[in-house]
Amino acid sequence: MRNEFVMMGLLPDVAADLHISLPTAGHLVSAYALGVVIGAPLLAAVTARMRRRTLLMSLMALFIAGNTLSALAPGYDSLLAARFLSGLPHGAFFGVGAVVATGLVAPERKARSVSLMFLGLTVANIAGVPAATLMGQHLGWRATFLGVGVIGLAAVASLAVLIPRDTGGAPATGLRGELAALKSLPVWLALGTTVAGFGALFSAYSYITPMLTDAAGYADGSVTLLLALFGVGATIGNLLGGRLTDHAMRRTLFGGLASLAAVLALFPLLMRTQWTGALAVVLLGIAAFVAGTPLNLMVMEKASTAPSLASSANQAAFNLANAGGAWIGGLTLAAGLGVTSPALAGAALAVLGLGVAGVAYGVDRRRAFGRGHERIVATHLPASAEAAVPS
Repeated sequence: MRNEFVMMGLLPDVAADLHISLPTAGHLVSAYALGVVIGAPLLAAVTARMRRRTLLMSLMALFIAGNTLSALAPGYDSLLAARFLSGLPHGAFFGVGAVVATGLVAPERKARSVSLMFLGLTVANIAGVPAATLMGQHLGWRATFLGVGVIGLAAVASLAVLIPRDTGGAPATGLRGELAALKSLPVWLALGTTVAGFGALFSAYSYITPMLTDAAGYADGSVTLLLALFGVGATIGNLLGGRLTDHAMRRTLFGGLASLAAVLALFPLLMRTQWTGALAVVLLGIAAFVAGTPLNLMVMEKASTAPSLASSANQAAFNLANAGGAWIGGLTLAAGLGVTSPALAGAALAVLGLGVAGVAYGVDRRRAFGRGHERIVATHLPASAEAAVPS
């Protein structure tokens, strides 16, 4: 279940129950995101020698503990700490899970395996998040977190049954070796593409409700259904992105980011009527999540000596995109540029993501040319000189 989005739907109930303001309650969302950003690379690095099956189950147990403590929290401060704890295993779990998923299939199906692993996240936007919001409204917000904990228990049981026992850990390079993998420029360019590209999504998605109500003319009660449409689009984009990435990773990434920029640029026009507004929500989900799978796979490939750490760091980058995109979109609203202006800011971020991806492509081409040139030079050296060339 999209635990970071569950709290968004429960904020009014939590604020009323704990007698805090809505902006203060909003810090609970930030606490979870901060936990993801800190926990994703840290836990992936320090647990690198653990067997991945054991690690995934342990991370899920920590997630269950965080949500149980959230349900039992007596006040705001303890709930804030519990939300931070809940976020700590999030990025590492999906980062390691992506590596496990690619290891269970043939090389030509790696991208599809990653997209299937993340399928639960997109499907949760269709049913899970609305259901959690309704549960919180009728049974209380604490019941929602207990429900998430129960789902976590089911996930642990599934991991125990479905993940092979002989799934090993990452290469035993140690913490220093794991962190050294993040010194690569291509890795940071891939992470930068994630931050810019998905910052584009969250710049618009964070303010999708006022766009739908104030611009497209929907009633407040219709927004939940429309957000489920976003989940439908995200699911389609996720599955489509997996298939396309297995055939051409770089072109899928460029195509996804270009489509995202185009959709966001058209938002002011699409939000003028209800049916085009609904179409815009679906297209936003498709375009954004087509780019998601190649981003995950590219980061793992660029840090092949520490794929779990790199993939986990990419999950932290997604959450930085969440916070940064929402902040940039809010700036446009504060400047009085109109209710659809966050989408235009998102279009600019998508173009920036395309630019970073283009730089990354150029760096890869230059490095590949350099390696090819060295091999050509070596083949023309005399035997005695060739033997002296370091490998």
